[in-house]
Amino acid sequence: MSKRDPLAIRGEYAVVIGGSVAGLLAARVLADHFERVTVVERDHFPAGDGMRKGVPQGLHPHVLLARGREILETLFPGLTDELVAAGAVRMNFTADLLNLSPMGWGVRFPSAIIEPALTRPLLESRIRRHVAAHPRLSFVEGCDVVGLLAAHGRDVDGVRIRQRGQTEGEGGVEDLAANLVVDASGRTSRSPQWLQELGYPAVAETVINSFLGYSTATFEPLAGFEPGWKGLYIQPAPPTHLRGGVIWPVEGGRWMVGLVGMARDYPPTDEAEFMAFARSLRTPIFYEAIRNMRRLTPIAGYRTTENRLRHYERLVAWPGGFVVVGDAVCAFNPVYGQGMSAAAMGALELDGALGELAADGATGAWGQRFQKRLAARNASVWQLATGADLRSPATEGALPGPLDRLMYRYLDRVFLRSTVDPQVALTVVEVLHLQKPASALLHPRILWPTLQGVSRSTSHPQPT
Repeated sequence: MSKRDPLAIRGEYAVVIGGSVAGLLAARVLADHFERVTVVERDHFPAGDGMRKGVPQGLHPHVLLARGREILETLFPGLTDELVAAGAVRMNFTADLLNLSPMGWGVRFPSAIIEPALTRPLLESRIRRHVAAHPRLSFVEGCDVVGLLAAHGRDVDGVRIRQRGQTEGEGGVEDLAANLVVDASGRTSRSPQWLQELGYPAVAETVINSFLGYSTATFEPLAGFEPGWKGLYIQPAPPTHLRGGVIWPVEGGRWMVGLVGMARDYPPTDEAEFMAFARSLRTPIFYEAIRNMRRLTPIAGYRTTENRLRHYERLVAWPGGFVVVGDAVCAFNPVYGQGMSAAAMGALELDGALGELAADGATGAWGQRFQKRLAARNASVWQLATGADLRSPATEGALPGPLDRLMYRYLDRVFLRSTVDPQVALTVVEVLHLQKPASALLHPRILWPTLQGVSRSTSHPQPT
């Protein structure tokens, strides 16, 4: 066990399963409501800003959206400046990012959407440092949660943990009693099985898979390389153009270069094939840029990108003392960069629900209300992610209906208008950064210019 393990359990006590961003943020808000909070993490945390083993997509570009950054700054005041001091690059998303959308090059202009561009390990390690410094928070590292404790009927009152590497019967097992258990263990969460073991029904799932994959390596620019932008994003344009790529600045003067392919057109990890894939994109700008860079790391691939939604909100009964958050509930295609910000929004929802705890504690009715509220919070983000994936011809799990197709046609006109109209472009970016709901795209200030239309020939044929 970690030397930071709690020696005893006293008073109101909460346990978080998983030390991911979602788990760390849940722990931080729990510390405002419980006397003690312990995060149980299956791996050992790396020293400094190193990569946590349990983040296989950590080698790939990550985006901290504006709404997520705002919430993090509320929970950890000064975090943004701390990240910039550690090398994160301040990026104005409407001025510094060269963006080729499915409808053309985006118009560039300065705005207030200025967010840090950085690696996932840097962000996660700095959040973890703040959490570890909190007097009510502690960590148990190198342990698996192997089951829920339910001594009183079907309500949860703790977890059973086992040291990693130990098998059943070999020891290393400990029970942690808790007034509330929060599962933030991600896509591999075992909560559906645990709930069935306690007598609850099977949890329904919705899975939408566009069979998207990506490959990434870190590069450094050659001397004299000054492209006139800080980031480059070539979006796929399904159903005709299924390839894309991103060049993303990170700390240390480096760039993360990621290639994307939908419908099983997976980008390669061989260098020559990687470069050939880059050359096949809709614009030569991407390929010419990485020709002016030197690769620093091996090329890593990733293909676990399906959208997976577990419908806990549909269960007619729910155990007291237990809730599920983050990717354990709703996991998005990571290519859209919504996961960390959605986790932050979920932590805010948990904080609000904890403020409503009655004197009798975290009952099943309270937990059920929270899962419904979290599902409503996730719904709009889910629609953004799956709406893009449903345009791919190979997507499995759902088919777009007549209303979906009508909305796609309208959004195509919005995106086309955004190539020439800064007001429309800003609203699109605010929606994608989760600062505004998707309904903002139907506001008269957006609707009327969009319906007036714009010719493709008058949209920007070259980046500006």
